[in-house]
Amino acid sequence: MLQNIRVVLVNTSHPGNIGAAARAMKNMGLNELVLVDPQDFPSPEASARASGADDILAAAQVVGTLEEALVGCALVMGTSARERHIPWPLLNPRECAEQAVEQVARGARVALVFGREYAGLTNEELQRCRYHVHIPADPAFSSLNLAAAVQVLTYEARMAWLAAQDLPTHLEKTEGKAEEVEEVTADELELFYVHLESTLIEIGFLDPERPRFLMSRLRRLYGRSGVSRQEMNILRGILTETQAVARGLPHKRRSK
Repeated sequence: MLQNIRVVLVNTSHPGNIGAAARAMKNMGLNELVLVDPQDFPSPEASARASGADDILAAAQVVGTLEEALVGCALVMGTSARERHIPWPLLNPRECAEQAVEQVARGARVALVFGREYAGLTNEELQRCRYHVHIPADPAFSSLNLAAAVQVLTYEARMAWLAAQDLPTHLEKTEGKAEEVEEVTADELELFYVHLESTLIEIGFLDPERPRFLMSRLRRLYGRSGVSRQEMNILRGILTETQAVARGLPHKRRSK
């Protein structure tokens, strides 16, 4: 569905921004780029900044007007960095993405329109958009690079699409790492506390006659840490080797 979201760059002055925008698009799974009257394209600088997204640049459509760029789009949303004299329906990037994914799920085509680096979109261009999209940057430094703005909106589009498809938005844990997140049982934890206490007594760190709540504090520490079974094995191994050293017994070096 993301293939039905079109990124439109209007009158871009720096070719590097075109390349960086293409890279941002490819990162997020979008591939339709339309350039309205770019000042310098094609360009080696655009290709260099694309960093592997050359296929998007090669397929980019160059048109002379915004009207041509929007042909076939059922929903048009334009980015706006400042307030306008005529109030217009305003969305933040997340709301924009939700609207976009809802439309493409119905088979419609959506356009995300970005303006000039120095001035954005004109009022006339924005009036061709159903919604204006504002990225809520820090007011003290709210001017975003063009490609950065493209990255924000395409990222939100991908997140909304993943959510709509009920797909994970984080790296899946591999089967080989399942043991690492398996927490220890209560009885295994009690055996560790017994082992820990005996080791601390043996090395002279804990005086059983004057414990001063040391074990209670250590229980609280390990209890809130969510120790996994693999981590517990490491801790028990450390305690065993510590006891061996304290007793002057031969011991094995565990790490390499």
